[in-house]
Amino acid sequence: MSRALASTSKWDAGDYARVGSFVAELGAVVVDLLDPQPGERILDVGAGEGALTKRIIARGATVVGVDNSESMVAAAQADGLEFRLMAAEDMPFDAEFDAAFSNAALHWVLEKERAAAAIHRSLKPGARFVGEMGGEGNIAILRGGIRAELQERGYLVPANDPQWYASPDEFRAIYSAAGFTDIEAQIIPRPTPLKEGVAAWVKTFRAGWLDAAHVHEADRDQIAAAVERRLEPQLRGADGSWTADYVRLRFKMRKPS
Repeated sequence: MSRALASTSKWDAGDYARVGSFVAELGAVVVDLLDPQPGERILDVGAGEGALTKRIIARGATVVGVDNSESMVAAAQADGLEFRLMAAEDMPFDAEFDAAFSNAALHWVLEKERAAAAIHRSLKPGARFVGEMGGEGNIAILRGGIRAELQERGYLVPANDPQWYASPDEFRAIYSAAGFTDIEAQIIPRPTPLKEGVAAWVKTFRAGWLDAAHVHEADRDQIAAAVERRLEPQLRGADGSWTADYVRLRFKMRKPS
């Protein structure tokens, strides 16, 4: 959730906490991979409202969170967290952090080369960067359903999806060029329950995309419900539960000493 989110990311902290709570729940394993240590100073890139930031702090680290959503940053600051309102690619830090962390954010960052360089610059020599993002093939069914519904209704939709769902090779190339070494990246399919259903997911996670297609607020409930009906055969189980076709790219790397 960081600015290079481009014009297609738009967040409401309260709505996100209700519909997207699974993001932080499933991201807890990435905090374990980071293994924050007491006394470390850690940069949380695209930190949202700070749900995982709090888990890192609970391990004894000091954390600076960065996000470009005013709503998210305001919610985090209201909880007493140290957050900065800025885009990932515009971070001004210089060799200040022992580690960097990012969960469910970098796929929104379209200026990926600049963001990778800014993260590298922010870290001390020898520091690590650990995280997870949407990977190649992520939510292909959901994206296809939204695109088809909008096109049938006469909306203009972008030819390409305005997110970066990278393959491991593409990801490694970007971060190697930024100066990182020992880069590990793997695709992890993760079918994810949507407790609030597909319609709520569409309105929360694709609000900015609907803006880009010039969908009026008054039409969004109807369109989201139509997407849900369209995708019921693929995403709804016999028990009535909804499951999204998430695919993650999990990574870790290091800045040379």
